[in-house]
Amino acid sequence: MSLAHVDPEIADLIKAEERRQADTVKLIPSENYVSKAVLEATGTVLTNKYSEGYAGKRYYEGQQVIDQIETLAIERAKSLFGVNHANVQPYSGSPANLAVYLAFASPGDTVMGMGLPFGGHLTHGWSVSATGKWFNPVRYGVRRDTGRIDMDEVRELALEHRPKLIFCGGTAIPRRIDFAAFASIAQEVGAVLAADIAHIAGLVAGGAHPSPVGHADVISTTTHKTLRGPRGAMLMATSDEHATALNKAVFPGLQGGPHNHTTAAIAVALKEAAAPEFAAYANQVVANAKALADELLARGFDLVSGGTDNHLILIDLTSKGVAGKPAAKALDRAGLETNYNTVPFDPRKPFDPSGIRIGTPSVTSRGMGEAEMRQIAAWMDEVVTAVAKDDAEEIVTRVHREVSALTAAFPAPGLS
Repeated sequence: MSLAHVDPEIADLIKAEERRQADTVKLIPSENYVSKAVLEATGTVLTNKYSEGYAGKRYYEGQQVIDQIETLAIERAKSLFGVNHANVQPYSGSPANLAVYLAFASPGDTVMGMGLPFGGHLTHGWSVSATGKWFNPVRYGVRRDTGRIDMDEVRELALEHRPKLIFCGGTAIPRRIDFAAFASIAQEVGAVLAADIAHIAGLVAGGAHPSPVGHADVISTTTHKTLRGPRGAMLMATSDEHATALNKAVFPGLQGGPHNHTTAAIAVALKEAAAPEFAAYANQVVANAKALADELLARGFDLVSGGTDNHLILIDLTSKGVAGKPAAKALDRAGLETNYNTVPFDPRKPFDPSGIRIGTPSVTSRGMGEAEMRQIAAWMDEVVTAVAKDDAEEIVTRVHREVSALTAAFPAPGLS
């Protein structure tokens, strides 16, 4: 029986979420729209099958089809990113990063990553994460004057603390990551370099951001965000030694059977990302982000690092006289979906920070271009200004009507 017949309450909620996604300008940089093909692969009978182990070496029988699906996903990942080894089984980005720790460090070892308030990820050694509790974390940040990573400081910290593992990459970094510089430092101190490209994997695949391949020992990534796949993750490596350690860390080190329906959807997304159209998409994501950043700057917004090189923009709203949380909530009511976010050296608390984080992967997936980015910046300016004056609702209502007209002209992929 259909979902609507078995559980109409959940069916109605799913329809409501579909309508919300269709009617919203989705600006959260970690979100995107998957294709209809990826959605179809995700919701299949593959979810019925357990497959502990790896292709050809399973602990359950009946793997004739599953082995082919996982092998296809692996081969497509290797081809797309130019690596020798890929593991497509991690459930999400955080478990993938935990596998890196399990493979190359022991509890109590010194590890190094970007601090969460500066744009790093929880799993790069932040205090509330298991990675900050089980290991000895050393954290680097950004320069106060430029908002960019100070590679001289990274080297000084690495030489002083001699970490076994160094993470580069993060969740709120609006500039290109200098993988070569990180690799040089890691080599100098004898550390394993892990490049977390969860946010930029699609840009790397599409040639819109330099690749960590040839620099990082291991690469971790989610498969959604700019890559436009399902909610999953991958680990990649170029050497047999690192690949063996990663595989053992994923299974049996951290998890049992992979989610085969997700593996199939990852394979579909990787095939889509290998098409020429995807390179055009990735480059348009960056072009849109730069156009949006330029318009925001022209309207007096303070952008961390002064702009962007990728898909992401981090805005410090202090000069606008409003905090990130009330601004994000008002923007959401206006149909402009963002997230409030800490900015470097933020004097406010993480749950009520000074900034908001936005990006262009989703709007680019809908076919929007630079002209639409300038309009979005104008709407954001109107709403934020109204919030600062404590007189937002009339503006919010009007902007939402205008946003709805725009989204109707740019249908979202995968939505009926």
